[in-house]
Amino acid sequence: MSGTITPITMPKFGLAMTEGKLASWSLPVGKEVKAGDEIADIETSKITNGYESPAAGILRRQVAPEGEMLPVGALIGVLADADVSDAEIDAFIQNFNDNFSSGETEDKNSDATARKIVDVGDLKISVQESGNRETGSSVLLIHGFGGDVSNWMLTQSALASSHHVIAFDLPGHGESTKQVGDGTPTGFAKTVEDLIKALDLSEAHVVGHSLGGAIALELAKSAPNLVKSLILIAPAGLGQDINMNFINGFIDADRRKTLEPVLQYLVHDKSLISRQMVEGIIRYKRLDGVVSGLKTIASANFPDGKQAVSLRSVLETFDKPVQILWGEQDEILSTKDADGLPATIGVTRFPETGHMPQLEQAAAVNKKISQFIE
Repeated sequence: MSGTITPITMPKFGLAMTEGKLASWSLPVGKEVKAGDEIADIETSKITNGYESPAAGILRRQVAPEGEMLPVGALIGVLADADVSDAEIDAFIQNFNDNFSSGETEDKNSDATARKIVDVGDLKISVQESGNRETGSSVLLIHGFGGDVSNWMLTQSALASSHHVIAFDLPGHGESTKQVGDGTPTGFAKTVEDLIKALDLSEAHVVGHSLGGAIALELAKSAPNLVKSLILIAPAGLGQDINMNFINGFIDADRRKTLEPVLQYLVHDKSLISRQMVEGIIRYKRLDGVVSGLKTIASANFPDGKQAVSLRSVLETFDKPVQILWGEQDEILSTKDADGLPATIGVTRFPETGHMPQLEQAAAVNKKISQFIE
C-alpha cells in the first residue's frame, strides 16, 4: 500500500446509540481535511450533531449516501493520502465491509463503552477512557449534580481522536460507589486528585460542568500541579444564586410526569429531554443510597437555597489557562456569574442555549475545547 487509509465510521454519541442517519455530507469528495474539521451531520433519535474528522487526509470516498441509516461502526467514508490508488481504496472498502459486524461494534469501534472500576481509597469509581494516552494529552471530564458519564456523550468521541479522554461517575452517581462523604467540592476534589494518581496521570486538562466546575476549581486550588488547564462549563462556585426548583425537584420527583419538567430546566430546547432519559434517571434514583447521597450533596452545597462556596478567588491566583463556556438561557445558574473575572479568562456565551452547552451546542463546544487544549 502506498499511503495511509483511514476509515470514517458511524460514531457512537451515547451509550444507548446503536445506529444513526447520515443526514448530510459537509464536504465534497476530494477535499483535504484536518483532524477536527466537520465532515458530516449525523442524526440520532435525540439530536443532530456535526461529526468531526478523526484524522487528517483527503476525503476520497463517501461510502454512505445522505439519508441512509447505518449501525454504529459502519463505514461511511474513507480518508486517504493522494498517492493511494483507487484500486487500493476499493479493496479497503471491500475488506472492511466483508469483516464488519454491527454486533461487534461495542468492542471494536467505541472506546467510550468500555468501563472499568478503579479503586480510589475505599471508593469504587466507574471510569471510561477513550483515545490514546501515548499520542495526546489527557482530558478529564467532571459532570455535575445528578449527572454521570453520559453527560459527555457528544464530547468524548470528538476529543478522543487526538487526546486521551477520561470521563467518570462521581461518588453517588452512575455506576460509582454511592457514598458521597461530606458532599462538598473539597471532598470530591480530593477523590478526583486520588483518581488522577490512580490512573497514573502526571497532569490533565480538566473540564468541569456545573457542580463539576466547582470541583475542578477546588482541584486547581488544592493540587494545581495536576491541572494543565481549566475549561469550566456553566460552573457552580462563581455566584450565589441556584435554581432550587431543579435541585429539590431532581431529588424528590419519582415519576416521569413529575421529573420530566424538572429535567427540562437543563436545556433551552425542551425536546432534548427524552422519555428514555427521564426513565433512566428514575431507575438510577431507585438504587440504594442514591437519594440520601443527593440530599447530602444538596445540603452541603446549597443550604438555604444559595451556593455555599465561592471559588472566584481561585481564578485570581491560578496561573494556567482558563476558559469558561456558558449558555445564555441557563435556567439553573446565571451566566452573569462569569462577569468581572480576570481579563485573561476567555468567556464564551452561546445564544439559545441552556445549562448544558455540551449537549445543545456540541460541535461549537468541542471545537472550543479542542482549540484551547492544542
